[in-house]
Amino acid sequence: MIVILKKGITLEEKDKVASTLKGYGFMVREIVGENETVLGAVGSVHVDPRIIELLPGVSSVVPISKPYKLASRELKKDDTIVTLGRVRIGGNRVCVMAGPCAVESYDQIMTIAEKVREAGAVVLRGGAFKPRPSPYSFQGLGEEGLKYLQAAGKAFDMPVVTEVVSPLDVEMMTSYIDMFQIGARNMQNFELLKAVGKTGMPVLLKRGMSATIEEWLMAAEYLMSSGTDQVVLCERGIRTYERATRNTLDCSAIPVVRKLSHLPVIGDPSHATGIRDMVAPMSLSLIAAGASGIEVEVHNNPEKACSDGPQSLYPQQFEKLMRDIEALCPVLGKTLEKTPRIIPQSIKEPSASVDLSTSENNVVAFQEERGAFSELAARRFFNEDVKVLPCHFFKDAFDAVSSGKASFGVIPVENALGGTVYDPLDLIKVHSELKVVGETQVRVVHNLIGFPGTKLEDIRKVYSHPQAIAQCRQFLERELPWAEAIPFFDTAGAVGFVKESGDHTIAAIAGSPAALFHNMEILRQGIETNPSNYTRFYILEREDNASAFTRGRKKEKASFLFNVSDEPGALMNVLEVLYKRGLNMQKLESRPIPGKPWEYTFYVDALIPDYSQFEETCREIASQSVGFRLLGVYENGLV
Repeated sequence: MIVILKKGITLEEKDKVASTLKGYGFMVREIVGENETVLGAVGSVHVDPRIIELLPGVSSVVPISKPYKLASRELKKDDTIVTLGRVRIGGNRVCVMAGPCAVESYDQIMTIAEKVREAGAVVLRGGAFKPRPSPYSFQGLGEEGLKYLQAAGKAFDMPVVTEVVSPLDVEMMTSYIDMFQIGARNMQNFELLKAVGKTGMPVLLKRGMSATIEEWLMAAEYLMSSGTDQVVLCERGIRTYERATRNTLDCSAIPVVRKLSHLPVIGDPSHATGIRDMVAPMSLSLIAAGASGIEVEVHNNPEKACSDGPQSLYPQQFEKLMRDIEALCPVLGKTLEKTPRIIPQSIKEPSASVDLSTSENNVVAFQEERGAFSELAARRFFNEDVKVLPCHFFKDAFDAVSSGKASFGVIPVENALGGTVYDPLDLIKVHSELKVVGETQVRVVHNLIGFPGTKLEDIRKVYSHPQAIAQCRQFLERELPWAEAIPFFDTAGAVGFVKESGDHTIAAIAGSPAALFHNMEILRQGIETNPSNYTRFYILEREDNASAFTRGRKKEKASFLFNVSDEPGALMNVLEVLYKRGLNMQKLESRPIPGKPWEYTFYVDALIPDYSQFEETCREIASQSVGFRLLGVYENGLV
């Protein structure tokens, strides 16, 4: 029953009502809502409601009609918010859990954790115990897998969820994980449910493959009656006559459950479909149906996965899915659950000297000031501890690599919104001694940065690069309409300028590395209008060292330039070679040739279908063009 308390009830009266209910054998839960406070009394005993209504401080008593009491929306009208550290699941939030089906090794889980965290996942999933239909299939690493999972969670600041299969493992697992997962096959393993519920820890409860919604909610009732109120329901597809997919995803269950229960409900499109290409559209469908999140399987090498490889997304696919989810959420009135991006602490370390007169190995040069997105790209591509050399101009960065002062250069060549960065293309043509040996991309997340404690209403001027200002125009017009936006030569430099000024009425727009480097505070995170904002970088190295760096790496992509004669069809002849050879052209850019008005150099980035045939392809392109030059062959680093 639900005991609705009067608004003016005293603490003594409330305690009296609770003790009376407990005396009859009820389990009592106090639930504080927006408009009223109630006591939920759950148990198998039968008491005349009128007896309870006569107690001082009681407004009314309402029987709970559903067989599931604690999980029922009748008991609690407001949505339950399940908390995993700073991650919250439920309501209008969208929480994304991601990771491999199974933890296979330390390196594997660390690699995947880094990639899903960077893409935007806030909870790390991975199986240490794997109940499989065949006794000969991979069963998981057990406790060793839990240790790896825990280490990855701590390294990338993510709570972890994993499946428990035996009541005997429950106590041991509590020291490794943040959330238990009850798999579909164990949804009605009542002894397991009771053992997990007694821990009081958060639980992800998957729907059984043949379970009705009521049976699913009754399983949640077992967990809640045993001691936990932190339960998340997960729709993962049900068994039907259809064989086109692994299971049949029941999207209609989402709004049904949200009406019947206050517990948050998410979806698992990976197990529902069993087909990699269907995971993304079904993820969006679940969120559109009202789900408070998704649990997705991601693997760095699905073809060699120990379990469920065909349904696991590649990291690149997962990153695109996160972009789509972030774009969808505002349309639905939802908020994507986020945690602060992990920024390498080495951002704060001193720079290498900019003096180009000496030679030093293992230094990466970039254009911009410390804390810029270019530095973040360098540390993500190489490692956190790499030495960096900030250069004021692009020319200085190229000269640093050319002279041997720096081993590599990390140079922006394209922004997803702003287009091509032209100066580096012109410099690449001049520096024939340099090769493109790789590429990487960085999600550009703009933040409003100022002095600690600064309030928005006190800000009068905002400094940043003109492109960053344009990309944050909506935020500036909505939140800071009175502030003047002032162009600056770069984003990180704007933060340095604000700090040096000592003026608490000015702020800057830049990435979080700049805030970390200058010990400034992020006043507002993620203020860009369009979340699909990425910058692509070339990795440059001297030609005489390039072969050693690329040895053993995939050769999936090529960059080259060429000129064509001034005659009809000259460009088409080159493009026909690319078509005939199956090269998928990802970029075609023209740049004017200095001293030759209306003549152009063409730059191409293309995916290589078969590297063994690529030399012949180059010879054929050269035969159809003028001044062909291969800039580099490298591993595809784009989503």
